[in-house]
Order: sequence, then structure tokens, then C-alpha cells
Amino acid sequence: MNPQPLITTTEAVDKAFYVIFGISGIALLGITVAMVYLVWRYNRKREPVPLSQKDHNAWLEATWIIIPTILVGIMFWYGWEGYLSLRRIPDNAIPIQGSSRMWSWLFTYENGKTSDKLYVPVGQPVKVLLTSEDVLHSFYVPAFRVKRDCVPGMENYVWFVAEQPGSYDLFCAEYCGVAHSSMITTVEAIPATEFAAWLKAQPATADAGKELLQKHGCLGCHSLNGSPMVGPSFQGIGGRQVIVVSGGESRTLTSDRTYLEKSIVDPGADIVEGYPPAMPPYAGRIPEEELAGMLDYLTGLNAKEQSAEVTGDNAVSEAVKATEEKESGQSGQPAEATEPVNHASPGEDLAGKNGCLGCHSTDGSRRVGPSFKGLMGSERTVVKDGHEVTVTADADYLIRAIRDPGAEIAKDYPPAMPPYPGLSDEDIKALQAWLETLE
Repeated sequence: MNPQPLITTTEAVDKAFYVIFGISGIALLGITVAMVYLVWRYNRKREPVPLSQKDHNAWLEATWIIIPTILVGIMFWYGWEGYLSLRRIPDNAIPIQGSSRMWSWLFTYENGKTSDKLYVPVGQPVKVLLTSEDVLHSFYVPAFRVKRDCVPGMENYVWFVAEQPGSYDLFCAEYCGVAHSSMITTVEAIPATEFAAWLKAQPATADAGKELLQKHGCLGCHSLNGSPMVGPSFQGIGGRQVIVVSGGESRTLTSDRTYLEKSIVDPGADIVEGYPPAMPPYAGRIPEEELAGMLDYLTGLNAKEQSAEVTGDNAVSEAVKATEEKESGQSGQPAEATEPVNHASPGEDLAGKNGCLGCHSTDGSRRVGPSFKGLMGSERTVVKDGHEVTVTADADYLIRAIRDPGAEIAKDYPPAMPPYPGLSDEDIKALQAWLETLE
């Protein structure tokens, strides 16, 4: 007996879509033609007096009951078959655990290996067991026509087959908090032999700490290359000075091992100035040996040991690359990474350090707050005392927006920005000078 051919999720959903779309298109065409004909045929100018005295037509009534019933039945059948195909898991599907949390994904394979991207073999069915560690998320891969909620306290699943090698976007399709739009990763479909080799490969010792950060979702909110995200960047975090708010008062601390451990276990105690208190506590959630490995890695990320971590994700500046290549060629040994050259203006540097670029873009794209592009000198609609008013984004407006952001809230944006009393007048002038360059 020949086995039933595998119908992939893509084939099942596409078939149902095309059938429903085709029936809907034919129905639209038929209704439109009939409507135009009847309007022309029975126009009052042509037939001022009704000719027919019939009050019913059994044949016509049966027609518009039977035909729509058949069409709806066809659409239901293909939709139901498509749904069953999404829920029937092939016997040879590879199980992978998919864990969602604010705001990142973690995938765990049968041998215990983890990754923040979903690696799958080409042509092999994959079953992803979906869980959530905090709030409602949604696993959505448009390329494979799969979308399924990740509900706290409940295990769900999806399955699919990647028929071609490639990198496919994986989104969270359920609003889950301030960094929901950044909860994006990829499905990496690779040939079966390469997948087997990747699955067996062990991470290098130098990458063990980074693997732990990925495992516990740290890299969903903290970058390694200095770019602003929901939380402060890990670039140069080992031993740097940080301004935190503790008990409503600002103070400066050294980012040493003790501080980093406290920031992980009890992040609400000392909140880095300019960032929201969005991080959940990890007390009791991370094994001691893994916490020690994370701290070893983070304390080693000082200014002179940064480029090796950044290169794997977003790449260090071209100047650093050139320096490394030159020194490596002279000595025959891997060169020690030099500190990246900072070409940012004082205003841009302030915006990055204070977390402004985590909520405001510089290219016109929409984020939590309005874009900085073209801000200065523009007319802005704000909500003040419950009324909409139009203001000019000048120096006075910038001061008000920084000192008391809740007084004038940009229309269609949430009142999410905290006040920044720690910024001096000189700091605000530097920010204004930088913003004026973003035309």
C-alpha cells in the first residue's frame, strides 16, 4: 500500500485560499452583471408600470438557495481540509522546542543545543512545540503559512516543511509590549547534511557566554554593538560607569560583577537612567553555573575586548577592521581589537546613551515615539489638557518635551516617555543641534 503523499502547510493553505478567492471572484462578477442588467432592464423610464403580478417563483428561489449552499460547502470543505493538514503532524517530523518571551525567541533541539534562530533541514517536516514564559506571543512564518499563539501555561505547536534552502522571516504577530516590533528572527533552512553537522557542533568556549545570553533572552533587549534597544547595550559593559535611578534618586555606579549580578537577579533595584523598567527579575530562574558563565562573559566585554563579539552580529566599524587586518599581517598573530572610533556628534551620542533612539527613529519610520527626522521646525499636533493643539517644534518645545513629556503628548502616540531632569541645558542644546541636521 503506497503511503499518502505529504501535503505541506503551504500547499494546504494556498489551495484553500485559491478556491475561496476564485468562488468569491466568480460570485462578484455574477452579482455585478445581474445588477447592471436589472438596473437597465427594469428602469422606471422604460417600464413605468410593473407588468408582472407574480409574488413568488419556486425555480428561482430554489436556485439561489441551492447554488450558494453548494459554493459555501465547497469553501468549507477546502478550508476544513486545510486546517486538518495544519494540525496533522507527519510521523517523521523533527521535534524542536520553541520558547517565546519579551522580546526574543529561543529554540531547543533534541540534543539540548539552543539557538535564537530556528535551524531546520530542507525537505524534512519540523514540529515546533510553542510555549511562552511571560505574556501572549504568536509564532508567525508567512513563507510557510503558519501562525499559532504562544500562551503562558499552555503548550501549542506548528509544523511545516522548508522545501528550498534560504532564510525566512519569523515574527511575533501578537502585541506583547514595548519591543514587540523588534521580536523578529529567522528560520534558517539548510541542507540535511549541513543541519546534522550544525546540530553536532559545539560552541567555541569564547561563545559560551553569548550562547547563555541568547538562551535567557538577554539579546532580545540588549545589543552587543552599541546600538540602542529596549535596554542598554552590552558593548563595553565590563567596568564602565553607569547612571542609575535607585529609590527615585540618581547615582553613578561601576558596572562590575556585583552590579551585573544584581541587575540580572533584581533589575528593578537600580534602573539605568533613560531606560524603562521593563526587565523581569531572574532570581531563581537561571542556574548558578549559567549565571556565573554570563557574568564571566559580560565582565569581559570592556572597551578593548569588544570587536570579537560585535563582528559576528553587526560588524565593527571599517576603521577597526582595517586596523586588525594590518596588525595581524605584521605580527602573524590575531590582533587585539582596538576601541571603535566614535564619529557621532555630541547630540547623537547623548541620544544613544539616554535611550532616545530606542523609541525614536532617525529615518522617518514609526516607533514607540515620533521619528526625529524632520522634527525641528515642523508643526506638531499634541494633546494638552485633553485638547488637541498645534505647536512648533522649536527649542522651547524640545525643552518641554524632555523636562515634562506628559504635558504635551504627540497625537496618536502613547504617553510612554519618562521625564529627563538630569539633562542639562547644554545637553539639550547639543540634542537640538543634532536634531536640526536630520532633515
